[in-house]
Amino acid sequence: MTDERGIRRAASTPGAAAGTVPLRMTPLAPGEPAPWFTCRTRRNEHYAFDTVAGRHVVLCFFGSAAHPAAARVLSEVARHRSRFDDRDVCFFGVSVDPEDETGERVSDAIPGIRYFWDFDRSVSALYGAARGNDVYQPLTYLLDPALRILAVLPVCAAGEGHVPALLELLDRLPAIPPPHPAAAQAPVLVLPRVFEPELCRALVNHYIARGGEDSGFMRDIGGKTVPIIEYGHKRRRDCAIADEELRRACAVRIYHRVVPETEKAFQFRATRMERYILACYDSAEGGHFRPHRDNTTKGTAHRRFAVSLFLNTGEYTGGYLRFPEFGSALYTAPVGGAVVFSCSLLHEATAVTRGRRYMFLPFLYDEAARRIREENSRFLESGRRDV
Repeated sequence: MTDERGIRRAASTPGAAAGTVPLRMTPLAPGEPAPWFTCRTRRNEHYAFDTVAGRHVVLCFFGSAAHPAAARVLSEVARHRSRFDDRDVCFFGVSVDPEDETGERVSDAIPGIRYFWDFDRSVSALYGAARGNDVYQPLTYLLDPALRILAVLPVCAAGEGHVPALLELLDRLPAIPPPHPAAAQAPVLVLPRVFEPELCRALVNHYIARGGEDSGFMRDIGGKTVPIIEYGHKRRRDCAIADEELRRACAVRIYHRVVPETEKAFQFRATRMERYILACYDSAEGGHFRPHRDNTTKGTAHRRFAVSLFLNTGEYTGGYLRFPEFGSALYTAPVGGAVVFSCSLLHEATAVTRGRRYMFLPFLYDEAARRIREENSRFLESGRRDV
C-alpha cells in the first residue's frame, strides 16, 4: 500500500467499495472527534452541540428514563449534580423516548445538566448508540474540552456502577485553568490519544526487529532533489513500516483522529499521506535535526502538514520540538500523541541526551498538492518517491 491510494482509502476496511463509509455500528473510540450536531432541548429548538467546547463534557445516551437502568443512572447523576457546574464539567443526557418530555421524567438543572430530545434517533445513530430501529445500546461518552473522546462507558443492564466509574474518571481530570493572558506560541496542534499505547509499542518493536538506516534530508542540486547525509545537521535512523496491518492501523487513526482536527484548526482537508516511516533519535549517536522546513525543495514542495507522533515519551531525555520563529518554547506530546504543524514552519528536533526517541513521521497533503507532487516527480532521483 502506498500513499498514492489516498489516506481515506488506506484507512478503509479491506474489501469495502471505494468511496464508501461504513455505518457507525460500534461506539466512537478514544482520540476520535465527537461529531457535531444540532438537536432540540427544552429551552432551545436548535442547540448547537459544538458550542459547549472548553470544558469536559459527559454525553449520556440513556435511551428512555422509563428503563430501570437508565433511571438508576440519571438518579445517581442528580445526586452528584454539584459535579456538573458548566465551568469544568457539564452533563447532557440524550433521550429517544417522547414520553420523557411529555411526562416530565427528566428535566434540566442549570447550570450543568441538560437533555437532548433525539426522538428520530439521528444523534444516537451518529454516536453508535442506535443501530437501526430495534437496537439501542445505552452508553456514556466523556469528552475533553476540544470535544474529542476521552472514554466510553457502556451502561450495563442494571445501570449499577456506571456513575461511580464516571466520577472516578472525572476525579483524574485536570482542572480547567481560569482565564489568563495568552503566551506567545507556535501555530501548532498538540493532540493526545492519536495512537493507543499498544500500537505505539508494536511500532517500536517493529523498528527494533528491522533496524534503521541513516536518514538524510533533501536538497536541490543540479536541477534534482537529492538526499544529503550530514551528521552536523541531522542524525537519525529510519525504518519503513513493512507490515500491512500496522500501516493500515496508522492510516485509520490519522484519518479519523488527526485529519478532522487539522481541518477544524486550519481549514485544510488532507486526503493523502506521504511516508509510513518510523524514526529513531538515539542519544548514543547524538540524535537531532537542526532547524529546517519540510517543503523547500522541488521534490518536497507538495507537503502541507507534518505529523510528529511520539511513540515512547518518558523513556528518553531531550528530543523536543522547537519552532524558533515563535520563541524558545519546547513541544512534546504524551505517548501516542502528536504535534501537527505546517511544513513551512521552521522547526528542529533538539538533541536526545539519554535513551532513544521513537517517532512516526508522516506528511499530509491534498489533491491539489498531489498534482504538484506528480509534476515535480521528474526532479527526484530515478525511482525515489518516499522522500
